[in-house]
Amino acid sequence: MASERLENKPCGGRYGDVVQSIGNTPLVELKRLSPKPGVRIWAKLESKNPTGSVKDRVARSLIEDAEARGAIKPGQTILEPTSGNTGISLAMICKRKGYRLKVVMPDNVTPERTQLLEMYGAEIVYSDGSKGSNGAVELALQMAESDPSYYMPYQYGNVANPNAHYNGTALEILEELDEISAFVAGLGTGGTLMGNARRFKEALGDAVKIVAAEPMQGEPVQGLRSLDDGFIPPIIDLSLLDRKIFVTNRDAIIWTRKLLDEEGIFAGVSSGAIARVAVRIANELDEGNVVFIVCDDGWKYLSSGIYTRPVDEIENLDSTVWW
Repeated sequence: MASERLENKPCGGRYGDVVQSIGNTPLVELKRLSPKPGVRIWAKLESKNPTGSVKDRVARSLIEDAEARGAIKPGQTILEPTSGNTGISLAMICKRKGYRLKVVMPDNVTPERTQLLEMYGAEIVYSDGSKGSNGAVELALQMAESDPSYYMPYQYGNVANPNAHYNGTALEILEELDEISAFVAGLGTGGTLMGNARRFKEALGDAVKIVAAEPMQGEPVQGLRSLDDGFIPPIIDLSLLDRKIFVTNRDAIIWTRKLLDEEGIFAGVSSGAIARVAVRIANELDEGNVVFIVCDDGWKYLSSGIYTRPVDEIENLDSTVWW
């Protein structure tokens, strides 16, 4: 069960730069969502990172790894495909470190993401929204091939992505919990799942089950991807997963609202999908800790109306309107 030694650890600290403050996010118990007294559900609030998402960890890891290898130099242009969060995180870090940033992003994302990228000084190249994040990846790869002056970290195939979690997120969770029955994360680039899975399996063996929340094919759950849509990020090792559980767009919307209504957690849409799977796993246990990742906050989704409009109305929106 949960270790008592670090409960109510003081927040904050002193840092020389906002980039240094990334990580060490809260682990919060969700007592109202737990189905049984012996099962405790914990949310790792990655929304508490500086730009409001788990991708701050990844962006820092991608850039610092490139710096360590001498792959980039000040003033160089970084190019990266994104559906929003990674681009925003890279934009903040590039602004602090003196790199230009060009992101390739679907043209149907919520306006908040475009505004944040512009505020941080990123240049945006839009890809065909109907192709989703896969279309952004395709276009960015073409641009990188045609212009070698770009440096593309390529989060989908860069081990620095899962290493951000192997060396950070997972260690923070293990510092707080002596036992983990299940860890649940969304299937996106694969970084969160793979990095945490490797560390947890090394520390806890088969006692911990690694569970992926994966959208059903064709379901537009922002930030997550169906492997059946044809692109499997190179960093994903499916052998590290114990289970994949499918979620729908409707699941994501309903459970995003449940996180807010039941636990006061203002989260993005993928976190609702992940919470749905975490509660399902908790229902299958008699006791133990279930940990899941709250990937980002809800500010980037306000214009979608998912927190206020009827679920049926939102569910039936054309995905080009807000995803």
